[in-house]
Amino acid sequence: MASFNKVILAGNLTRDPELRYTPKGTAVARFTLAVNRVFTSEDGTRKEEVSFIDIDAWGRQGEIISQYMKKGRPLLVEGRLKQDTWEDKNTHQKQSKLKVVLESFAFIDSNRSDSGGGEAPRRPAPAAAASGPEPDMPAPEEDDVPF
Repeated sequence: MASFNKVILAGNLTRDPELRYTPKGTAVARFTLAVNRVFTSEDGTRKEEVSFIDIDAWGRQGEIISQYMKKGRPLLVEGRLKQDTWEDKNTHQKQSKLKVVLESFAFIDSNRSDSGGGEAPRRPAPAAAASGPEPDMPAPEEDDVPF
């Protein structure tokens, strides 16, 4: 059976991106995106739910996001789901977490005066970054999707 793993999210950063480098020098920026959903409940009241999604951006894309994005800024993200698993050090129970590995992104103009430090570029980043994707993954194919 064929599989398909693609995620497209638009939301606001919950904190400044955390930029680190692997021992081989590959950049990885980690940040969390808050995605809101507004709906009407059965009794007619308007409700809002928020999902917090952890995202990893590898290579040059991670460096660009770390340079231009700050807490509260909006961002459009395209990527794939990845499940991390580990053993808890204290309880020795298996833990897991679902996150998104970024493949491409676009800055969203927020028109906010408190954006902090200059205007970010408005062009989407290329799907294949200069320093490449996550080290153990093949390079993503480029699409002609006009975002």
